[in-house]
Amino acid sequence: MSLYRDEGVVLRTQKLGEADRIVTILTRRTGRVRAAAKGVRKTKSRFGARLEPFTHVDLQLYERRSLDLITQAETLRPYGERLVTDYPRYTAGTAILETAEKLTPIEREPALRQFLLVIGGLRTLVEGGHDPRLVLDAYFLRSLAIAGYAPSLEECARCGERTGRAFAIAAGGMVCGSCRPPGSASPAEATVGLMIALLRGDWARADRSEPRHRVECSGLVAAYLQWHLEHGIRSLKHVEREAPSERSGRPRDEAARFHGTTLNLTIE
Repeated sequence: MSLYRDEGVVLRTQKLGEADRIVTILTRRTGRVRAAAKGVRKTKSRFGARLEPFTHVDLQLYERRSLDLITQAETLRPYGERLVTDYPRYTAGTAILETAEKLTPIEREPALRQFLLVIGGLRTLVEGGHDPRLVLDAYFLRSLAIAGYAPSLEECARCGERTGRAFAIAAGGMVCGSCRPPGSASPAEATVGLMIALLRGDWARADRSEPRHRVECSGLVAAYLQWHLEHGIRSLKHVEREAPSERSGRPRDEAARFHGTTLNLTIE
């Protein structure tokens, strides 16, 4: 047992005893860690808001047999402060955190690429240069690629023919007419092009996409992700699927009402 330092992003918190919390953190070097934060729920806690979900923190921890103990925490980037006032970006960020936890099932297994992807996704959401659902779908696709589950989009997932006509989740992506299983989806060519752009980071092409193709892309990507995870992403039901121009005028501060409760970032 010893002290160690690492930086990480807080994925989730839950109550522990009368005044403490268990904090789930995806760290740069150690991987996913669950650690105890003593007295963090007290009004005069020295940690303050440093251990809230979305926060990029520098940590000192004491290694123990069960839960490690957080002894120091310094905020590097408080992404939550910007996201919590914007409902679409907040819910997209929540889905990123939940997915990151599910894609790192083994504690203390290094996951540097996943850590960098999460930080990049949160930073992009905060900067506000792209539609939040596009950012989320790009994160999903790249996370799947890191995990070895990237969908085949430019050739048949079964025979390699370059004339994919349908999307079959269980087959691994696009399939040709001969390999097409029953129940496959038939996405528009522009939808498949959008998925390719998001996977490659071609934001110029992604930002030019039409709302209907974004909605179709989101549905396929979400279904594909959850099939491989063998679990649903609970926060996805709160993510807005329509384009910004089609939103119904939801108040920007509505995200604050969900913070740490409905979206299960903090388990009460």
